[in-house]
Amino acid sequence: MQHKAKSIRPFIGAKNFEMSRQFYRDLGFEESAVSNDMSFFKTDGLGFYLQDAYVKDWIDNTMLFLEVDDVERHWNELKALNLPTKYENVRLTPIRTEHWGKEYFLHDPSGILWHFGEFRK
Repeated sequence: MQHKAKSIRPFIGAKNFEMSRQFYRDLGFEESAVSNDMSFFKTDGLGFYLQDAYVKDWIDNTMLFLEVDDVERHWNELKALNLPTKYENVRLTPIRTEHWGKEYFLHDPSGILWHFGEFRK
């Protein structure tokens, strides 16, 4: 089976939709409003939908992995944004090295866990 896929766009929720919208704009994503309770956020042709919907079990079990070209540079740029001081519940976990590459973690204001990683070449 050939998918010939062009993108994959997960749907994630937000405990506080307006705060999460601002958080993702601060994180460098470009927002396009879809409706009053949903926005599409994109960067470099990749994106996700943010919904004004909060189901604790769903949010607590949502993880997204964004592959970046240079995890060290990305980490330093993200740290400079000081998002944990601007947004309640935002947490950063430093870079760690794994057998497959390097990654670090960011929890958004709702609790969504982002993995930012770079695979070994």
